[in-house]
Order: sequence, then structure tokens, then C-alpha cells
Amino acid sequence: MLQEKIKVVISDLDGTLLNSDHKISQYTKTVFQELHNQNYLIIIATGRHHLDAMPIVAGLDVPVYLVTSNGARIHSPEKELIFSYNMESEAVKSVLSLDIDPEITTVLFRENVWQTNKHNEKLNEFQPEVNYHPELVDFENLEDLSAIKVFFTHDRHSKLIELRDQILENHTGLFSHAFSLPLCLEFMDKSVDKSVAIARILELENFVFQQALSFGDGYNDEKMLNSSGKGLVMGNAPDSLKNKLSHLKVILTNDNDGVAKYIAQELLNN
Repeated sequence: MLQEKIKVVISDLDGTLLNSDHKISQYTKTVFQELHNQNYLIIIATGRHHLDAMPIVAGLDVPVYLVTSNGARIHSPEKELIFSYNMESEAVKSVLSLDIDPEITTVLFRENVWQTNKHNEKLNEFQPEVNYHPELVDFENLEDLSAIKVFFTHDRHSKLIELRDQILENHTGLFSHAFSLPLCLEFMDKSVDKSVAIARILELENFVFQQALSFGDGYNDEKMLNSSGKGLVMGNAPDSLKNKLSHLKVILTNDNDGVAKYIAQELLNN
């Protein structure tokens, strides 16, 4: 039975644990509190910056490990930073020196602010309460471009595909990358991935991936989902991801409490 082998529950945030209003439902909170009461290890793994994710995760009111920026940061349940990895300034500078379409919004995730070349209202909607503040900058005037990750967004996925190919062609083997959403392209250091960070936590807690149940909706969740003892794909995930991960079960959408309902029925027997 599922509950006999699963000891760890891993979830993405946006499009997974959060609904379309970027909030966690009361039902989901209740289910996660029961997970904690039954001694499951809980890991939240997101592309969000830790300053952005922490107040959201605090709403669960249970101790969790927090993986942020797609694996570039790990915080303990006590909110202690236990792992961090940045992109070097010269590597970021090389990316930003490419001929990037000016319609694309570019963002550098820094430690305390996110720096961007233009105001983007859609990005602001992801933070109903602003804890991680934007700063409008001209990247050419910055000496230090070291960053947690580089983020690009545009309304047309095809433009981001072109940019991805352009960056990879000029920087072979330097970066890992992912589409957290079809309109969000992210680049990190080549050693950074959610699955790598999660493996560090599992080792600390004397668990293995086969003991984990994981939920996600984006391409930045792919390795995490495939590595887990059981990976679940959200009903609202892009069809292209569902097709690629056709060997994994598709569950209810984020707006229908897909994560919490699956856990309640299959893990907690509620």
C-alpha cells in the first residue's frame, strides 16, 4: 500500500499547491497539518525566491524544508539557510550581452531584490503581498551581475524558445534551464535543479527518493517527478508535459485542491 512505503511528501507551489489566486486553500492547510501530525517529512520545492516563498509556506503552519530558485537555495524547517549556489557574474554578463529581444522581460534574482529591465504587471501578480521587491535597472550599468538565477518572460512561448536556443548555443555546458511555466524561462548554474536539492535533504534525513511522493505542473518539476517513488502531474499542467510524462498519473487541478485530495484519499485514507 502507498502509505507503507511513502515517508516524504514533496510539492511545487505555483500551479500545484497554490490555486490560480496564488493562495493555499484552507482544505490544503488542514491536510498538510495532518501529514505533519502523522510524521511525514514535507518538502516544498519552487522556482520562487526564498523571500517570496517563505511567507506563503508559513501559511501551512507546519515545519517544512524549503527548496527555492529551482534548487539554488535550501532552507531548513527553522528557516536556516543550509545550501546556496549562485551564477557567476561573468556568466550572467555573457548571457545579457546577447541580442535579446527588447520585448522580453529579463530578471536577475539577487539575494534581497529582483532586478529587471522593465516593469511587468503580470510578474507582480504572483506576489499578492510583496516581500521580495523589484528594482528597475539598466544591466549595462551594473558591475556585479552575479545572481541566483536569470529569468525571462514573454507572452509568446516561441520567443522564449528562440532565446533558450540562442543562450544554449553560445554557452554549451554552463547552465541548467527550465520552463517553470510556458511563458517563464529560467537559467541557473549547471549544478542546480530541484531534484539535486531534494536529494540533499533526503540524505540529511536518511530517506531516499523511492520513499517520496511528489507533485508538480512544470518542466522544472520533471526530474523531481521522475525520481520519486510516485510522481503526480497536475491536471492543469501543459499538455506537452503530460505527454512527456505519460507514464505518470494526472490528478485534479490546483484549483480543485488536487494535491490535498490525492494525499487525503491515497495516503491518509480520509
